Amino acid sequence: MKDFVYYTPTEVVFGRKAEEKVAQMVRKHGGHKVLVHYGGRSARESGLLDKVLKALDDEGIPYVTLGGVVPNPRLSFVREGMELCRREGVDLLLAVGGGSVIDSCKAMAYGLKYSGDVWDFFCGKAVPAASMPVGCVVTIPAAGSEMSDSCVITNDADNDKRGVSSPFGRARFAILNPERTFSLPPYQTAAGVTDIMMHTMERYFSHDDDMDLTDALAEALLRTIKDNAFKVLRNPEDYRARAQIMWGSSLSHNGLTECGLQRDWACHKLEHELSGMFDVTHGAGLAAIWATWARYVCKDNVSRFVQFAVNVMGVRNDFSDPEGTALRGIEAVEGFFRAIGMPVSIGELLGRPLTEAEIAELARRCSHDGAITVGALKFLSRSDMEAIYRAAN
Repeated sequence: MKDFVYYTPTEVVFGRKAEEKVAQMVRKHGGHKVLVHYGGRSARESGLLDKVLKALDDEGIPYVTLGGVVPNPRLSFVREGMELCRREGVDLLLAVGGGSVIDSCKAMAYGLKYSGDVWDFFCGKAVPAASMPVGCVVTIPAAGSEMSDSCVITNDADNDKRGVSSPFGRARFAILNPERTFSLPPYQTAAGVTDIMMHTMERYFSHDDDMDLTDALAEALLRTIKDNAFKVLRNPEDYRARAQIMWGSSLSHNGLTECGLQRDWACHKLEHELSGMFDVTHGAGLAAIWATWARYVCKDNVSRFVQFAVNVMGVRNDFSDPEGTALRGIEAVEGFFRAIGMPVSIGELLGRPLTEAEIAELARRCSHDGAITVGALKFLSRSDMEAIYRAAN
């Protein structure tokens, strides 16, 4: 068991009509002029954006708006938003949307408290020492950015996708109304479910196996998300099931399921290069690569994969063949991904296999030209990365 510090300062307002408290939360957390940041048409067409703006108007809180965030949010747009905030005297950033919008806000919030280039944080040249306050009204349960300390941005100059984690990256408040997820398309719902599960699994697969409570919490979260995924795909307006997924998204990435463990994150690092290069949906990219990674590293902690297979995926434990049990657990995850409409190979994800040149480039980027390894369950070198990308093809 590893020593740990658990820090989750985000105030959560959860439930029906939770967005009606947005102005109250802005005031409580020091906002006097707000940037309302959002993505595309859905925020407007759903009526949520108008509802948020009316709440601010009714409370007499001035604001400016900036829409247009895309999946895998772009550095150039972060810089544009920072310029707008400086020009308008904004002192709190409010994200209305999913993880991409929240991450865009977080990146702006870092940059607004820094005299250099905000990209310095993402390429390791600087460490955040402050942040503008960020709040969020969440519409997509997936990234968990509303309670996490991390954000991920793509530099559109070269499609380099990088993340930064810092205590300063925690949102001050998060407003979660499961009703606002009823209209999510099935593919986006399934990709979100995958991302939620992967945030937990990236922590679960560890060499630390003596934190029983953390394991039990993680296993319960995974089973709950898995079971409720089918319910919302059958009935998109199942409030109870949507609520389980929305709360699970926040808990999966707020640090709770890593207390006492060494997290891995290899799959996220490998996938970031895929979505950076090909602009694919993050959750779908994770589904396409996870099983290949799992088979590649399974022998480094077979008992952990057996525990997962039995406690999460419901596989019968064959005590005479632990590796067989572990592999059946991996196959069960593949079956689940297929059942909810996710790809289980890169070829399925892209509609074609990677070329050898693309494999080499992905591994080069992921390894920073061979300078770093990724992962903790198994330290993956540049050649390991190439092998996984190739096998996942």
